[in-house]
Amino acid sequence: METEKLRRNNERIDDLQRCGLKILQDPERFCFGMDAVLLSGFTGPRVGERLLDLGTGTGILPLLLSAKTDCKKLIGLEIQPESADMARRSVALNGLTERIEIVTGDIREAGALFAPASFDSITCNPPYMPAGEGLVNPEDAKAIARHEICCTFRDVAQVSAKLLRPGGKLYLVHRPQRLAEILTEMSQYRIEPKRLRMVHPYADREPNMILIEGVSGGGRGMKVEKPLIVWEKQGVYTEEVAQLYGF
Repeated sequence: METEKLRRNNERIDDLQRCGLKILQDPERFCFGMDAVLLSGFTGPRVGERLLDLGTGTGILPLLLSAKTDCKKLIGLEIQPESADMARRSVALNGLTERIEIVTGDIREAGALFAPASFDSITCNPPYMPAGEGLVNPEDAKAIARHEICCTFRDVAQVSAKLLRPGGKLYLVHRPQRLAEILTEMSQYRIEPKRLRMVHPYADREPNMILIEGVSGGGRGMKVEKPLIVWEKQGVYTEEVAQLYGF
C-alpha cells in the first residue's frame, strides 16, 4: 500500500537487482540505461565519503551506489522538477532518505548550492550530444537528458573543479568521439585524467562508450584499462556485465 502511494500515473517500479532496491520510472520521460549501471561499477568512493551526482535524473546512480559503496552521504542534483520528484520518491520507497538527498537545481549554479571543496567524489552521466546536433525539442525531458541544452561538458568540468576537495575524484561516462574534448576540458580545470576504460558492445566492435576517472589537482599519468565487453553474444551479457547488473 505504501508503495502504491509513491507511484504516479504511467510510472512503473523496476527491481534493481541490488539489496532489494527498486526505482520508479516513467517510460514517457527518460529511463536509465546501461551507461548508468556501468558508471556505478567504475566508481570507487571510500568509506565515509560525500558524493555528488550531477544530473541525477530519477536517482539511479545514488541508489545503485548506496548498495555498492560505503559513502556516508549521496546527493543527486537534477534540473527537471518532475525527475527530481521521482528520484525523491524512489529514495523514500527504499527507506534511504537519511543517506540520499535529491536537490532540484541547475548544474551551472551548483557552485552556489554547495560549499567549495565539499565533496570527495562526483559522478556524472552527462548529455552526450551537442545542442546543435539534430532537431530537438528543448522542453522535452528526453532531449534535455541527451543533448547539451541545459549544460555543456565544460559546465560539468568547471563546477566539479569548484566542488571537489583536493585529490577528490570525478567519474564520467561519455562517448568515444568526444574523448579529446573531454580530456582537454578536464585538464584545463585541473582535473587530471587518471583512468580510462573503453566499452565495446562486442569484442570485435568499436567502442561506443568510455568511462573516465579524473583527480582534482592530480599529477600526470593516465592508466588505460582493459576493454569492457558488454555482450558475449546476442542476448547474453559477459560475466562482468552480468555481475554489474546483479544477475
